[in-house]
Amino acid sequence: MNAFLTISEAKSLDSSDPLRSYREMFHIPKWNKQDCIYLTGNSLGLQPKGAKKAVLQELEDWKVLGVEGHFKAKNPWMPYHEFFSKSIARLCGSLPEEVVSMGSLTANLHFAFASFYRPTKDRQMILCEKKAFPSDRYAIVSQLELHGYGENELIEVAGSDKSGVPDDDEILKAIEKYGDQISVLLIGGVNYFTGRLYDIKKITEAAKIKGINVGWDLAHAMGNTPLSLNKWNVDFAAWCTYKYLNAGPGSTAGLFIHKKHHEKNLPKYAGWWGHNKSSRFKMGTRFDPIKTAEAWQVSNAPVLSMASLRASLDIFDLVPFEQLRNKSLLLSNKLIQMLDDIKNKTGEEIEIITPREDSKRGGQVSVHFVNRDRVFFEKISNLGVFADWREPGTIRMAIAPLYNSFEDISRLEKVIYESLEK
Repeated sequence: MNAFLTISEAKSLDSSDPLRSYREMFHIPKWNKQDCIYLTGNSLGLQPKGAKKAVLQELEDWKVLGVEGHFKAKNPWMPYHEFFSKSIARLCGSLPEEVVSMGSLTANLHFAFASFYRPTKDRQMILCEKKAFPSDRYAIVSQLELHGYGENELIEVAGSDKSGVPDDDEILKAIEKYGDQISVLLIGGVNYFTGRLYDIKKITEAAKIKGINVGWDLAHAMGNTPLSLNKWNVDFAAWCTYKYLNAGPGSTAGLFIHKKHHEKNLPKYAGWWGHNKSSRFKMGTRFDPIKTAEAWQVSNAPVLSMASLRASLDIFDLVPFEQLRNKSLLLSNKLIQMLDDIKNKTGEEIEIITPREDSKRGGQVSVHFVNRDRVFFEKISNLGVFADWREPGTIRMAIAPLYNSFEDISRLEKVIYESLEK
């Protein structure tokens, strides 16, 4: 077969890539003594080369300073979470005081629900998308049950296409139909299975007109798609940092709370690290919340975990996000075109379930090899491809523009052909 994208063509495209040098800032796993084809940054991003030094710095300060590291470490531990606010705010389009690095994604959703799910006689329902990431659904149902309700109060908006995942219009119709009964909306900004990017601005506007509190799970959106949470009037959002943000397995997550809620006396799970900093160590018995998103932070910063996040954000701070987005779209478009070319040349039944429109997808391309089972996936894995298998027959491949390249696409094309022929 004639290649859709030859290695020489790919190398030429990579040579003109303004972000090409950033690939060298990451450790890339090896296969047969060469870089693997790493397409699973939507599950776990690669390790920044600066992460080891960052973690070792905190270990050294702990060794030398002990408890005094809270004040005298190179990066003092007392305000450690504050070192992330500007970088995170830039990525999610917020004010620095609207974000806090804390906890884990699902735990942060529970913290937000404590404040924003306040069911009334007329509004008990929670709306989410069908085929949301399971942990989101578990969290929503548990919140309903904690308030004495059940799945009858859960509105799951189904999609009409084969994936079952709704599009923007289907969500907007559900908001219009059930809006007066809905207390909270929670949707994944980028659907984990299909890679669909929702119109967060439009959906938020429609929900706010109906008086709904609006939250977003940004696990697959942070570091992947442009966000303007403050301007879009989102009430709350949560995300993890081990996917596109490359902070390492189980790394410290984040929470956004819109500024308009900071002065309100919202109910919340309280802890001492959310207490007014000027009086925190007076050890009073009455909780006095900080007037920022930090009020939702119950405990002091997990420094060792957060050190690797700082190493990754140091890289993001160097890059205009428009360049990241542009490269992500270029590579994902090339990947889609390459798969189409394979389908046309071989007659293989290949369905791309990710929206093709640039405005409706993140960096992920989900492809269904209709007549192939997991054996096919194992074949490409054994040839150096790191991707993600989802039943039945769907492979998720994610573009992370800081380290993926056109050469990755060219090499993937060769692997797919070889695996189809076996």
